Amino acid sequence: MRETTRRRRFALPVVVALLALVAAACGGNGGNGSGGTTNDAAFDPNDCQGGTLQVLNQRDITHLDPARLYTSGGGNIPSLLFRTLTTRNREGGAEGTKVVPDLATDTGKPSADAKTWTFTLRDNLKFDDGTPITSKDVKYGIERSFAPELPGGAPYLRDWLENAAKYQGPYKQPEGIKAIETPDDKTIVFKLRKPEGDFPYLATATQFAPVPKAKDTGTKYENKPVSSGPYKVESYEKNKLLVLTRNEHWSRDVDPERLACPDKIEITSGLDAAVINQRLSTSGGDDANAVTTDTELGPSELARVDSDPNLAKRVAKGHFPYVYYIAFNPKVKPFDNPKVREAISYAVNRQSVINAVGGTALADPATTYLPTQKSMGHKDYDHFPAGETGNPTKAKEVLAEAGFPNGLTIPLTHTTDKGAGNGPEVAAAIQDALKQAGITVQLNGLEDEAFNGTVEVPAKSPGAALFGWGADWPSGFPFLQPIFDGRQILAQGNYNIAQYNDPEVNQEFDDIAKLTDLSAAASRYGDLDEKIGELALTVPLYHGKDLALFGTNVKNTFVSDWTGKYDLAGLSVK
Repeated sequence: MRETTRRRRFALPVVVALLALVAAACGGNGGNGSGGTTNDAAFDPNDCQGGTLQVLNQRDITHLDPARLYTSGGGNIPSLLFRTLTTRNREGGAEGTKVVPDLATDTGKPSADAKTWTFTLRDNLKFDDGTPITSKDVKYGIERSFAPELPGGAPYLRDWLENAAKYQGPYKQPEGIKAIETPDDKTIVFKLRKPEGDFPYLATATQFAPVPKAKDTGTKYENKPVSSGPYKVESYEKNKLLVLTRNEHWSRDVDPERLACPDKIEITSGLDAAVINQRLSTSGGDDANAVTTDTELGPSELARVDSDPNLAKRVAKGHFPYVYYIAFNPKVKPFDNPKVREAISYAVNRQSVINAVGGTALADPATTYLPTQKSMGHKDYDHFPAGETGNPTKAKEVLAEAGFPNGLTIPLTHTTDKGAGNGPEVAAAIQDALKQAGITVQLNGLEDEAFNGTVEVPAKSPGAALFGWGADWPSGFPFLQPIFDGRQILAQGNYNIAQYNDPEVNQEFDDIAKLTDLSAAASRYGDLDEKIGELALTVPLYHGKDLALFGTNVKNTFVSDWTGKYDLAGLSVK
């Protein structure tokens, strides 16, 4: 996931003590990360139709064209409009990391070598204009995503499909992609150039949404997209208001994953974060029917939770799979010395880092690169055990072994974006902790564009930088391979900061990709994470949590570990 500075509103350290109470309030009845729901006593999925759901956001949706959206699992707002071959399981917690059928009848039938995947569409699928959805519509929707006129979608298919790397989309090459076959209106077949056991996860991406060729208007398609989901666009004023109403040609009979309870959904964007949280806290008038999909709790809301148990019940808690860490470039001295990297691993005070980002309600300490999701293959290890507050004495011992008995000075590059997980607050906490071990840290703050243009370019990449990484889907593949596969080292936009290139590890990625048993693949990714962790190429700092308020009338606010958010398609306001 190319979001190296994931935005987060951090609480002030003075309310850290209160955050533990928020965490407790979010358990059980608080919409938690283990399948819990909120206000469920009055929720009946068979009697939840009606009302208008209000969505209060800071940022507008980037595009309304499925080819230009970079989402997996159906996304959140996109999932209301666009169905894909597969999607995420609409349940809370870990159950939400499972991939399930959407337009297709199953999650795909692989060939023995996992290089051919076949999907069969459900019966009675229709667009919002009543025309049938066919496999050819899915194929055409995918082909559009290759058009240079429609950038922004996930890049995997260009690499995965057989002989598709140079395809320029249907406007320039109407003959289409030969590696995608549609032998009949219900069947679609994908031929890959190498085994890809994660293909069912990729098929959740919005590129797999069907688009009717007759209604395609190229770059103007997003002005009036044709819906395959439970809602359609009634009106749209960019950066202000998107209004969605029911698609009368959709029903739960052909879509068991989306409840689609509200009759209408109004998505207001361009709001200030403090205003959003205040409106959700007060929950007056229409705001009682409101949620947000991009604004987390701020300091004032966290403080109020301590004295307002009713407000605590309206906090949804999620765990989007994301890790913040120190990334080393061993090609730069002294980070070429493994003992130096190990010493820093012992010296880091994770508790001070967590305090800097808002406390234990917003972050969990991380000693592993992989987040804790079972679907990723997480293994609980700590190669450099130093407790949550670090071990400067052990760090000094290891530093002496490295040849620096009197300490050393190192640079640390970070973004200047306050509130980002790799921003100045975290950098200062690391600087203070390493000082206790005799390591002087010289901070180098860069604005986002300069940060990415430096850290993600191997020729310029510094010896140490604060970085963050999230998975495009909850599997070990998109979390580990871009960071540790030597074949993924790029001249620009490079995320393998260590420029790590081990042929055995590269081969292990290929071998795991052959597995179509996702549980077996997850176990192998966990083993690989543990093996790479011994090299101290990174210092995992923390895995983020997500806390968001919702209005008093909103029900069924479960949170999945795929998105870290509640699912708009499952909410009720009646």
